[in-house]
Amino acid sequence: MHLKRYRFFDVGADHYYYNDYANDVTLTDMVQRSYMPALQTLLQLCENNNKQFKVAFSISGVTLEQLEIYASEVIVILQKLNKTGCVEFIAEPYSHGLSSLANEKCFVEEVKRQSKKIKELFGKKPTILRNSSLLYSDEIGEMVNKMGFKAVLTEGAKQILGWKSPHYLYHCANAPKLKLLLRDYKLSDDICLRFNNNSWSEFPLTASKYTDWLSSLPEGENVINIFMELQAIGVMQPLDSNILEFFKALPQEAAQRGIRFATPSEIVKENDSVAPLEVPYPLTWNDEERDTSSWLGNDLQREAFNKLYSVAERVYMCNDRRIKMDWDYLQGSANFRFMNTKSSAENMNRGIYESAYDAFTNYMNIIADFIKRVDALYPEGIENDELNSLLTTIRNQDDEIKILETKLGNALAALEHFNQPEDKEAANKDTAVAKNELGAKEKKVTTKKAKKTASKKSKKKGSVVENKKAKPTN
Repeated sequence: MHLKRYRFFDVGADHYYYNDYANDVTLTDMVQRSYMPALQTLLQLCENNNKQFKVAFSISGVTLEQLEIYASEVIVILQKLNKTGCVEFIAEPYSHGLSSLANEKCFVEEVKRQSKKIKELFGKKPTILRNSSLLYSDEIGEMVNKMGFKAVLTEGAKQILGWKSPHYLYHCANAPKLKLLLRDYKLSDDICLRFNNNSWSEFPLTASKYTDWLSSLPEGENVINIFMELQAIGVMQPLDSNILEFFKALPQEAAQRGIRFATPSEIVKENDSVAPLEVPYPLTWNDEERDTSSWLGNDLQREAFNKLYSVAERVYMCNDRRIKMDWDYLQGSANFRFMNTKSSAENMNRGIYESAYDAFTNYMNIIADFIKRVDALYPEGIENDELNSLLTTIRNQDDEIKILETKLGNALAALEHFNQPEDKEAANKDTAVAKNELGAKEKKVTTKKAKKTASKKSKKKGSVVENKKAKPTN
């Protein structure tokens, strides 16, 4: 989500923080240059290779929202991919933010909400998680395990692996049930970063050469995780670099070498973990350091991060729709990356900002207004524990009121049903029928009695006549 220019004098006066035009243009451009041609190619691979090609997608809730608004055709083609049975959708934080480093409640709520969004759009609840930018640590692994996920994706970095290979299934050191799928960053970056680099010693990279590398791995190294951004196809590697042809040739070349594709869930189901993996400090896939320094490496970033999450508990407890929406958008990790002052960030695209300090100033103005709005709902003087207790009481009362309202509604519905005119008419009709039937029975009985009486009288009269005839005449 692109933020707009937000001045100090806008604080308290303007509560809308986004550049809708930039969001529309950027996403539309990305869809045309990358998403649609890439997804169409992946759809062909899924449909034309007898279910031998598999692919997994991790998409934040915010991105799904934007696609629904500006590029619904991407949702449609993702749903077509889903129907092939060759695709898995993975859970991640709704905002694509860094809440797992700041507040467990917010992180869990985000992941559950994104999982729900995936279920609504694609009919499947995710069982595998990948945190924003593959962010992971032992502590995060415990959170993920508590949520019931089977595995998490992270970076196969040297600082955690040492001499070990990323081509095995590992598990969380603090939660043995949680499996770890490690990205092979070299084989992944060969495609997404070096594919079109004509100064690279392996240029040009072909599907045949790539699958030869895979088949030459030592025996037993059976799990190779290739993970990249979708924009690697079409943006990072232009379409005229033959990147699509490379992907189209992969399934056939892989099959010839006895290599098959699998989704993360299939990997976890079919393979056992070989060892625990200790990750005491947060690990990501970004830069050479493979840590969080791209987002939290300087004082500006840490100040902005801490200021945002200072109201995390209050935002978590509130039910205000606009506050929740802004919370999702302001958590986006790109907001902190724009404040990056590392040497590797000198040529990075900073969007509307001229420098890291410009990005910091603009973001902090927005945060000042956002916090004012949160404080208006829940005053700063109230401690979080006290506020939480009050809100719990209010929610319990709300639940009791809802139960009583339901009971009252049922009673009123029953009363209304009883008083319906058609019910009265039906009752009157039934009564009339019953009366008619009763009258008919009474009439029948009366008729029978009359006939019986008449019969008796007839017999009596006949007997008198006969007696008269029998009497001799004079």
